[in-house]
Amino acid sequence: MVFMSEIRVPTVFTRIIAREIPADIVFEDDRIIAFRDINPQAPVHLLVVPKTEQYRNVSELASRDPGLLADIIATAKRLADEHCGGDFRLIFNEGEATGQTVFHVHAHVLGVLPGDALAEESLAH
Repeated sequence: MVFMSEIRVPTVFTRIIAREIPADIVFEDDRIIAFRDINPQAPVHLLVVPKTEQYRNVSELASRDPGLLADIIATAKRLADEHCGGDFRLIFNEGEATGQTVFHVHAHVLGVLPGDALAEESLAH
């Protein structure tokens, strides 16, 4: 017997990985995909997402697959080097109260184009 709580509805990220929803993909390998956020909060706003949906948040990922978390961070750095001169803000939201809306762990890479600056208070919300 399958209970409703056991049924997982694919997240928007799972659907992007499956190419059911289009995205502006900037990186992909066998474990990670990265694409531009459709509602950017900075001039450069990329999402770095593991292809597995088994981790809802960064705490689960860190405790169960620290190697994948390290790969996500290394990918974020590589993308920041390519897209915004190496300076970036890396954000993981955990829980609805902090702004997490998709419960498939992901990192936000925020940056500016070289020569610009991102104010600390610009992302305080």
